[in-house]
Amino acid sequence: MKSHKKKRSSFSGKIGFVLSAAGASVGLGNIWRFPYLAAKYGGGIFLLIYILLALTFGYTMIMAETSLGRMTQKSPVGAFHSFGKSGWFSLGGWINAIIPLLIVPYYSVIGGWVIKYLIEYIRGNGSKLASDNYFSGFISDGVSTELCFAIFALITIAIIYAGVRNGIERVSKFMMPILVVLSLIITVYSVTRPGALKGVKFFIVPNLKDFSWMTVVAAMGQMFYSLSIAMGILVTFGSYMKRDVSIEDSTQNVEVFDTAIAIMAGLMIIPAVFAFSGGDSAHCSPVRL
Repeated sequence: MKSHKKKRSSFSGKIGFVLSAAGASVGLGNIWRFPYLAAKYGGGIFLLIYILLALTFGYTMIMAETSLGRMTQKSPVGAFHSFGKSGWFSLGGWINAIIPLLIVPYYSVIGGWVIKYLIEYIRGNGSKLASDNYFSGFISDGVSTELCFAIFALITIAIIYAGVRNGIERVSKFMMPILVVLSLIITVYSVTRPGALKGVKFFIVPNLKDFSWMTVVAAMGQMFYSLSIAMGILVTFGSYMKRDVSIEDSTQNVEVFDTAIAIMAGLMIIPAVFAFSGGDSAHCSPVRL
């Protein structure tokens, strides 16, 4: 009898892996959490510390996780278990596997919100979406939010079911360029508002007076969250990377892509807050942001 081993799928190449891995990393951590923490912990000094940590610890860890995945070609549980029979190694893999299970419901709820807003915007209800009470009214409607949650979950399941190359990679190649273009447009709009340059200066120029050890702690935590470190994601994606693709170059591109989106998110939000407050930094404290 002949045993036929099913060929494992893989990303088509470097671009497919980079866009898919960046798509998994770029999200609420970059666009939502990063600007908030940057404003709260000193603006430019937070940004400087974050970049230094990302270029050192962050790069080392994402390259290590990707290498682990490609070397073993297994899930996080199997990859950690391959280092020995000790249950402690498998425990590390299980922790990596459990974290995404905790994140998925959280992201799916917010993904449902996005779908609701997209549908209403296409229907021409943009002005209604901007009203003060629309969001609170929407999330208090259980049927509407649950329906949007279900739609988002079904779309996600369909993409995963399509496979690594035909699902995740294909969608990432389509959606990530759109994200970049939209981010650039909003960034340009934000920084060109009257009074926004004060916000740009606050976000870009480091001020040592704003430094504290909590800034380092917050930047470190943001780095783990933003780069999807210790979540099993990079191990899994690395297991589908082709052997002839450079891990070093690919992980560098993923990190640059992820950090660039985070910086653009800061330039989208912080200068806009300064502008809408009349350019007065007294009305734009980190706590308010």
